[in-house]
Parts: sequence; C-alpha cells; structure tokens
Amino acid sequence: MTAPVFIGDEISAAGFRLAGVRIRTPQPEELLKVIEWACNNTSLILITSEFAAMLPTNEYERFVSQESPAVLVVSDVRAKSTEEDLNKRLRTQLGIVE
Repeated sequence: MTAPVFIGDEISAAGFRLAGVRIRTPQPEELLKVIEWACNNTSLILITSEFAAMLPTNEYERFVSQESPAVLVVSDVRAKSTEEDLNKRLRTQLGIVE
C-alpha cells in the first residue's frame, strides 16, 4: 500500500512528513499537475483548505467528489484558511442560505 499524499504549505507538511506521509508543496501554477500525480500514486490525498481554495470551482468539485483516491480537506497549522471558509464556499456554491 502506498503512503498518503499531503498537498499544502511547508509548515503544515512538516508534521505529516514525520508521520510518513509523502508531501508536496506546489506553487499555485503547479497545483493541478501535482493533484493529477497524487491521484495516480496514492489511495488517500490530504489537502489543506488553503490549497483546495486555489482550485477553480469545477476542478475542486471534480477532485473532492471522486471515489478514488479519497480526498480529505484539512486545516493548515497557520490557520491561514479555515474549514469554516471552505464550508461557506460550498454552501454558496450549492445555494444553501443560512
């Protein structure tokens, strides 16, 4: 079984690296290429909400809704982008009004 892949900032990646996770800290213009690589090389992808928010809406939806590999959006350690922001983005996209 291959190790999970973490996609995010270098500071957040440090802890995942210690846990044996393969890490990628791409520049924004490399993000889609890294995601494509990860999809072909693991069964679990962890991506920070900051990096997930960099994706165009259609790419984000396709990425997180795929069956395999599983994708988990996680908070970054600097709290630069929080899950609340991502939740708000998803509710807006789905037309859910609170």
